[in-house]
Amino acid sequence: MSFYLRRVAFYLVTFWAAISLNFLLPRLLPGDPAAIMLGKLRRASGGRPLSEETIQAITSILGAGKDMSLWDQYLAYWGRLLQGDLGVSSTRYPAQVADLIAGALPWTIILVGVATVISFALGIIVGAWVGWRRGTWLDHLVPITTVFQSIPYFWLALVLVAVFSVQLGIFPIVGGYDVFEFPGGPELSWAFIGSAIYHAILPAITIVLSSVGGWLLGMRNMMVSTMSEDYVVTAEAKGLTPRRVRTKYASRNAAIPSLAGFGIALGFVVAGSIVMEQVFSYPGIGKLMIQAVQGLDYALMQGVFLVITLTVLAANFFMDLIYGFIDPRVRHNG
Repeated sequence: MSFYLRRVAFYLVTFWAAISLNFLLPRLLPGDPAAIMLGKLRRASGGRPLSEETIQAITSILGAGKDMSLWDQYLAYWGRLLQGDLGVSSTRYPAQVADLIAGALPWTIILVGVATVISFALGIIVGAWVGWRRGTWLDHLVPITTVFQSIPYFWLALVLVAVFSVQLGIFPIVGGYDVFEFPGGPELSWAFIGSAIYHAILPAITIVLSSVGGWLLGMRNMMVSTMSEDYVVTAEAKGLTPRRVRTKYASRNAAIPSLAGFGIALGFVVAGSIVMEQVFSYPGIGKLMIQAVQGLDYALMQGVFLVITLTVLAANFFMDLIYGFIDPRVRHNG
């Protein structure tokens, strides 16, 4: 019980520190969201002066709190955060940051999440088989997959677009769905789901090719190391079938270290794949983050970073609890 209490206390302190840093960092950066929004409106109006009511409305929403002390702003930030209020976007005024994140998050979770699970499953299964048949031609799969892992994301994405979209015309070039077929935006229908899946195939292939090599190499090396353990040698000496030795004794124990990395990878799913989403103009969190940085939208950047940080902390906390449950040594050693 003391192990779980220590972990809970540690992550509560980390949670507080993450939110506090998320509050302080934008205030240390140059720029004024209200001034940025007013400048954009002036450019959009052709340089005509804005009304006093418009200036006061934008300043009250985007520039509120400047006349307050830092401590009062900090308490007000916590109060808004507990109510789910992440502020107003200056680049998409008057849209709420929480609404923008809620609209982009499902696209990223479905695409990057499914691609991460597929990559992990392929890497673990193939890596276990390669490690079991070490020294055979299957070992050639390791350098092939690691080559794809070493290729930069954006270059691999551009190559896939050039070959399968531009040259062959098999897959669409950009977007998360067919905007001409669905001009009103996303909808809940089989036609829209099919269009979304069709647009997600090429980005998903990019993620799988770029990440499967790490899982495969790690599982292969752990499999080779596990094959020399005493319990595996004993199982073989008892006359158990090779399949039982491979699945029940070797693969199961060799996969434990990869599970920790998989838990952390799932936590980073909400961060999206910034380069991939930018190349394919995919409407996910990664593309939203780039737009926020380019537009100096501090409220939107703050909200995106907060969601990513909290999700990664939750994934690590969940994996700590699982390790403490399946491995007594973790509980006793703290």
